[in-house]
Amino acid sequence: MKRGYHHGNLRQALVEAALALIAERGPQGFTLSEAAKAADVTPAAVYRHFAGRDDLLAEVARQGFDIFAALLEFAYDEGRPTALAAFEATGRAYLAFARKYPGHYQAMFESGLQPGKHPDLAHVAQKARDTMDRAADHLARALPEGRRPAARMISAHVWATSHGVVELYLRGNGGPQPWSAEDILETAIGIYLRGLGLLSPDR
Repeated sequence: MKRGYHHGNLRQALVEAALALIAERGPQGFTLSEAAKAADVTPAAVYRHFAGRDDLLAEVARQGFDIFAALLEFAYDEGRPTALAAFEATGRAYLAFARKYPGHYQAMFESGLQPGKHPDLAHVAQKARDTMDRAADHLARALPEGRRPAARMISAHVWATSHGVVELYLRGNGGPQPWSAEDILETAIGIYLRGLGLLSPDR
């Protein structure tokens, strides 16, 4: 018998149910009623917390970005031990997050959500981007001002590269490869940084 209430934190129980459904069917593969069923409550109870499925997905994504931002901040560690090492660590943190939190990752990047419609989601997503931007800015200071690209451009390139490695190689969409996703990302970032003059040719 479905309950019209929940003995604990219904909002979080629905998030956990959504994560299980995302793992099974993807972020577009379930309805709000199915999330309610998985949480063992009536659909009416769900609407006390979420206006619709997109609102539930937005909360999953928000929690994911919160974890993601914390991992990036930990990896960056205020630029220690060096700006280069800290910047490379943020790229590895991207892969680590996608590997450990695949349901959150899919809600964040594959659900079709528009962050502008969900202010709380947009706010925490910006926190993650800000950390990447700070890491890029710290690194770019090693270049002469006239040859220094915008930090946001550098972070955008590395974000896009990291995302591509996750989609193609970590999640298997690019077919089997003899290298790990981490090795592919490290090599790609190394080539990019050498092109900018931020990494010596023999590194």
